[in-house]
Amino acid sequence: MPIDATEFDEYLQFANELADAAAGAILPHFRAGSGAENKSAHGFDPVTAADRGAERVMRALIRARYPHHCILGEEEGKEESQCGRGEGLTWVLDPIDGTRAFLLGLPLWGTLIALNDGTRPVLGLMNQPFTRERFVGTAHCAWNGGHVLHTRPCAQLADAHVMCTSPDIFDPIQRAAFDAVAGRARLLRYGGDCYAYCMLASGLVDAVIEAGLQPWDVQALVPIIEGAGGVITAWDGGDVQHGGTVLACGDRRLHAQLMDELRAQPRG
Repeated sequence: MPIDATEFDEYLQFANELADAAAGAILPHFRAGSGAENKSAHGFDPVTAADRGAERVMRALIRARYPHHCILGEEEGKEESQCGRGEGLTWVLDPIDGTRAFLLGLPLWGTLIALNDGTRPVLGLMNQPFTRERFVGTAHCAWNGGHVLHTRPCAQLADAHVMCTSPDIFDPIQRAAFDAVAGRARLLRYGGDCYAYCMLASGLVDAVIEAGLQPWDVQALVPIIEGAGGVITAWDGGDVQHGGTVLACGDRRLHAQLMDELRAQPRG
């Protein structure tokens, strides 16, 4: 659904309201020793009262303000009842991206809020309320507070700062491809979740290489990275908004190099 400038400004203001409300639900739990439940039968996939409370309050605000908009969130899935009126707009929510860091008291987490127009995410916001940073992106610009964000030039992997949340996110074939590429970077750093992508938009990281992401993990980050001048796709160059493999780079030359190399690795 096309969004005119007046509507877009209204949605941007509302995204900030959602971020404020989520922060109010999350911050009382941060570094408070709160526990977590495990959502996975295999491994550890934590969810906290802060995750659930923040998504609940954001959903309530969306229902009240825009009852015909869709909602897709990590904790409660998609509300199909919201999507029957033809507006084609979906709010995509991850209340705490980086719950493991949250549990450890590390500020490398954030609330992700995206607005998808039915074709792609057109507005993205990452809020880190503890550090008081708010990264916002559109198709044409990205900013953190009053600071406009720009990715930096980096044409070669040998000069690149590369990040990945964890090597455990890859299957064995993906892991071999990642290791073959990342091992030649100037600097490789694990951790960061959504924060790593915002550092890429800020011109401090050159590439983020990941896999196994869900739509709510990535949709808010697409406008932030693209608005700052970067590029974010699947490893094969395809549309990343639905999750899966992710290759984000600040420089299109580096992205082309890494995409070619990741695709060139043996697939078993």
